[in-house]
Amino acid sequence: MTTMISAGANEEKARKAAEAVAEHEKRFDHIDKELIALKWMMGVMLTGVVSLVLKAFLYKL
Repeated sequence: MTTMISAGANEEKARKAAEAVAEHEKRFDHIDKELIALKWMMGVMLTGVVSLVLKAFLYKL
């Protein structure tokens, strides 16, 4: 916010811009948390599928 004020923007515009940036960061943090959960779920599912495929082909003997 201080860089915007030093660049010539008035304080109200700088405050609104800082609030908008903070809101976007909050939204991206939420998306990052969801992606972490999805990565874990995909890892668990992939492990299960690989184990079933290996079981089907290796223990068929």
